[in-house]
Amino acid sequence: MLVSSILFLAAAAHAGKLFLHESKANVPSGFISHGPPDDAHLITLRFGLASNNIAGLHEKLLSISTPGSADFRKWMDQDEVKAFVSPSSEAVDAFNAFASANGLKTSVISPHGDWISATLPISQANSLFGAKYTNFTHPDLAKPLMRTLSVSLPAELAPHVKVIHPSTAFTVPRIKAPDMVVRSSTPPEGLKRKAAVPAECDTSTDGGRINPACLQAIYDIPTTPATQQNNVLMVTGYGPRALGNQTDLEVNYLILHIEFIMYLTQLIFLVQLFLRTYRPDLPSNTTFKQIVLGNETDPDTANTEANLDLQYAAVVTTSYGIEESFFGESLATKICEGYSAATARGISLLFSSGDNGVNGRHDQIDGPDCGLFFVGHFPASCPWGTSVGATKGFNPEVGIRWTGGGFSDYFPALAYQSAAVANFLQTIPADFPVTFNRTNRAYPDISLQGAVFEIILDNSTTGISGTSASTPVAAAIISLINDQRLAAGKPALGFLNPFLYANPSVFNDITIGSNPGMRCPDSSPSFTAVAGWDPVGGLGSPKFPDLLAAALSS
Repeated sequence: MLVSSILFLAAAAHAGKLFLHESKANVPSGFISHGPPDDAHLITLRFGLASNNIAGLHEKLLSISTPGSADFRKWMDQDEVKAFVSPSSEAVDAFNAFASANGLKTSVISPHGDWISATLPISQANSLFGAKYTNFTHPDLAKPLMRTLSVSLPAELAPHVKVIHPSTAFTVPRIKAPDMVVRSSTPPEGLKRKAAVPAECDTSTDGGRINPACLQAIYDIPTTPATQQNNVLMVTGYGPRALGNQTDLEVNYLILHIEFIMYLTQLIFLVQLFLRTYRPDLPSNTTFKQIVLGNETDPDTANTEANLDLQYAAVVTTSYGIEESFFGESLATKICEGYSAATARGISLLFSSGDNGVNGRHDQIDGPDCGLFFVGHFPASCPWGTSVGATKGFNPEVGIRWTGGGFSDYFPALAYQSAAVANFLQTIPADFPVTFNRTNRAYPDISLQGAVFEIILDNSTTGISGTSASTPVAAAIISLINDQRLAAGKPALGFLNPFLYANPSVFNDITIGSNPGMRCPDSSPSFTAVAGWDPVGGLGSPKFPDLLAAALSS
């Protein structure tokens, strides 16, 4: 006990001058403080070190992903990416010296060495980083979160550490409106494939539903399965009821230790039932491999989101997200930098744009606060991924009122979308009642059907709606195109956005709809679909043959 006290005093003395790193004025809505944990309680902190040349990586990535560039689609290998992303020797030395002086045992937890973890008592964490860790509960979380409203860095770390996590980030599972899910008792027979789109697929009318045959008809998607073994599509699941039993929603973004797990029995059965019902032309024994980040899986857990992603995605698709402010700028920025490193390797990342319109969760839990302010949605707002919104119906296909779309509060716009967004901004009236960051990253980039998707859950059919439906479909389309590119000896599409914005004619322009949210009235401020790109439908929904032709010719 005496030794521990001496170590603690030494750590406190060594901390020296602290510089405020990040803070929140208030606890986000829905969280309740339950006081500080015991001083001796251990907390594992993860430190995101500054990459030595992230600006250089971004410059290189834009070059290799822009059509017409001399090195177009010459994707980088692991060592090339690591040269940009790894922290400098000065940053590593400074952190190691700090850890040694304060008795911290550290572990590198990322391939590039830019994430480091350390476990220490709460009292020491509070002292070293000017924090006040507190237990917070939320009705949507099974366990309390330990967070602080303010975190600082000692002078020797301030230039080198971009993120301390957990600290000020408060993330919770996404809320879905209660009327977005409908059930029937038994699986229906699959729709017969027709050249024309069946009337049953029109989700703008009562009784309309979407299944694979509908998507194939609406977007002219071939039924021929992919053939290339090196064409891999990954579907992510976050949160305590996704594919694993996670304590924090965002922990999956940070823990980079990967375990390969054998097939998850319950989900395999559901996928096979889905294939027998809707895609009898495909092998019913189709399986998938589950990769778990950080925690063990629960074989009895199979939620709606995870099933939707798996069933409609068979070149990473993520149907989860939350307002940027819940993450905080430092954590969102570091994660977004990680996405850029992935896309530089030739990986396509697709993110759902959100299901609460321009108001985010405020459409659901704060009144709602209709039209008082617009919020950015992360990771949809990260400019290094492709954000996918939701539509419904056909002839015409329209933007759905709850589809997420808008402008980031954190990330600047990149050149690939500047002309398209500038054209949209000319349609905004001078007296528009809500301010937003007009020069920042705008999303979604594209959109697809997102209403009343038939999936199999608990041995019955569930109709589910959301951008979590449209996003895995978009990823499946990209995967099919990648398959043909790979078969032709061409590299994968990789980072999509510069290519997509350079080819607006391969999309069905969505010119009808607005996104006030599920519960806000049509009269509340929101964005409205117009000709060309807009924050409701993005560039539009894909014309598969045209998109394929453009991809194969570039």
